[in-house]
Amino acid sequence: MKLIVGLGNPGLQYEKTRHNVGFHVVDVLASRHATGQVPKSRFNSITLDAHIGAEKVLLMKPKTYMNLSGKAVGEAVRFFKLDPSEDLIVIVDDIALPVGHTRVRKNGGSGGHNGLSDIDRMLGGDGYMRVRLGVGAVPKLMNQADWVLSRFMSEEREDIERGITRAADATECILDEGVVKAMNTFNTKLKKPRPEKQPKDDQAESSESNSNDTKNETSSSS
Repeated sequence: MKLIVGLGNPGLQYEKTRHNVGFHVVDVLASRHATGQVPKSRFNSITLDAHIGAEKVLLMKPKTYMNLSGKAVGEAVRFFKLDPSEDLIVIVDDIALPVGHTRVRKNGGSGGHNGLSDIDRMLGGDGYMRVRLGVGAVPKLMNQADWVLSRFMSEEREDIERGITRAADATECILDEGVVKAMNTFNTKLKKPRPEKQPKDDQAESSESNSNDTKNETSSSS
C-alpha cells in the first residue's frame, strides 16, 4: 500500500494557484489510474483508491489547508501502518525551481514550505519521498505568501502544464522502478547564469574614452 499526497488548499479561490500544483498532479494520476472510482472523504482529505502498476495506492488531497497538511497525512499513515520512508510520496510546489521543473527527493528538509514542515512535525521527521514541482522564484518586492497564492501568467501556462504531466510521470516511475531511477530520469539540471560579458566594441570605446580622459587631465595640469 502506497500513499500519494498532493499538497494544496481546498476551495475554488485557490484552485489554480501556484500552491495547488500538488493537487493537479494527483488529478492527473487519478485520470490515469482511478477511472470510475468514487472519491471518498476520509482522513480530513478527498481520497481515491487506485492501482499504479503492481502497487495498490491511495491518492490524497488534504482538506485541512496547507499549514495543517500533517494532520491528514499522519492519520492515513497511522491507519494503514505505513513506513513513511518506503510508502509515502508527497507532491509539492517549490519556489526554488523554475516554473515546470521537477525535482525528486528520497528525503530532505522542508525548504521553508509550511505544508512539508507540518508533515515533518506530525511524522517526527523528514524521511519520506517527495516530488517537487517548480512554480518560480518570488519576485523582488513581493511577499512569498502572495506569490504562491497567485495564479500562473499566460506565458507560464505551457511550462506548468508540461511540468504537471512530468511530475505525474516521475511519481509513476518511483512506484515502478524506484526513487533512484526517478531521480536520475526526472531531476532537472539547472544551469547557473553566466555573468554578462561586455561587448568588444564597448570595451574598445571604454578604453579609448579612458585614454582621452587621461590626456585631457595631463593637458589641463600642465
